[in-house]
Amino acid sequence: MTVLKPSRRDLLKLAAVAPAFALPAPLRAATQLTGANPAHFRFNIGEIHLTVVSDGHLGLPTTGLGVNADAEEVKAFLKAHRLSTEEHYSHTNHLVIETGESTILVDVGSGDRFLPTAGRLLDNLAEAGIDGGDITHVVITHAHPDHIWGIRDDFDEPIFPDAEYIIGATEYDYWMQDDLANQVSPEMQQFVVGAVNSLSADGLEWTMAQDGHEVAPGVSLLFTPGHTLGHMSLRIESEGKQLIALGDSMTHAYISMEQPGWVSGSDTDPALTVETRKRLLDMTATDEIAVLGYHFPFPGVGHVMRAGDAYRFVPALWRWS
Repeated sequence: MTVLKPSRRDLLKLAAVAPAFALPAPLRAATQLTGANPAHFRFNIGEIHLTVVSDGHLGLPTTGLGVNADAEEVKAFLKAHRLSTEEHYSHTNHLVIETGESTILVDVGSGDRFLPTAGRLLDNLAEAGIDGGDITHVVITHAHPDHIWGIRDDFDEPIFPDAEYIIGATEYDYWMQDDLANQVSPEMQQFVVGAVNSLSADGLEWTMAQDGHEVAPGVSLLFTPGHTLGHMSLRIESEGKQLIALGDSMTHAYISMEQPGWVSGSDTDPALTVETRKRLLDMTATDEIAVLGYHFPFPGVGHVMRAGDAYRFVPALWRWS
């Protein structure tokens, strides 16, 4: 899809004043104190350059949080964390990974097919100085609307036609199984139709991935099932430093860590969701691996700290230059 935008030179000038920081601990960041709030955030893992780019946000009812817990306990938790007990304001943090030879985009957002508060990815990529034509790989963590419905333009053509598209084989097989729409609950039927339409868009050729699939040197997939049965996260490694892009294996920066046994209404397999989440929490806390949460407060980057029998999210430390 052709998008009218300033020249690359102009965009790079804008990008030069964008936020930037280095990982891991202590996490460091810099941003401007004046002007519009940025919709992208830059940092490094060793020699790999990363940019978090927002697709906007989702306004969801809090009744979808902690569905296996007492509703009043969930409300008390949200209130204690100074969060609304009515609306879950959920960010959508996409990751662009630049290795030198490859430019990898993680998920494609929802385009204009889901909620009106999302669908900002293409504009925000441009503001970050990232040319869609430079994207060599698109990795889909899972096929929920806010991660894949933006895969095609208004003419049903892929928005990044020259990229290699990668998805977990288990995830693809689940959504593409025969007559799935008639096997799920009525509220999930739209999700199935949207996933099938996205996965089968004209011009797409999928690479079916398994756990450990190497997208590019230093970038590999990590099988993290539960939220969906074939969900994949990404591991980025360079110069002894690591980050895991969690996708939706953890959907709330505070609940997922402080109450890892609570699940959301969108988790396909609740027991497997909790099992995977606890494994990730133990690994990231023990090995001091930085994390990026797709739905965490923008930019969603930080560390996992043990707190008794549970964990805490430690956000990136912003530094102003």
